[in-house]
Amino acid sequence: MANEDAPVAINARGMKCPWPALRAARAMRDAREIVIEADDPIAGAELAALAAQNGWDFSAMGLDRYRLSHPDSAQEYRKI
Repeated sequence: MANEDAPVAINARGMKCPWPALRAARAMRDAREIVIEADDPIAGAELAALAAQNGWDFSAMGLDRYRLSHPDSAQEYRKI
């Protein structure tokens, strides 16, 4: 059984923009948190813009790894 609270993981390595952002946007329909690996040089900027446009939080987790999270999910974690 999958953990519903676990982040959705997306491997977008080798994909040129806008594909990493499109994959993330599709996952945002159902997910509360997304971790995406994307090695296109402009992927970070596009993912940050996608998150901002939708009111989500964005953070870089290291080289070519990014986290997008719904602001409500962050508040739920803080309450625990």
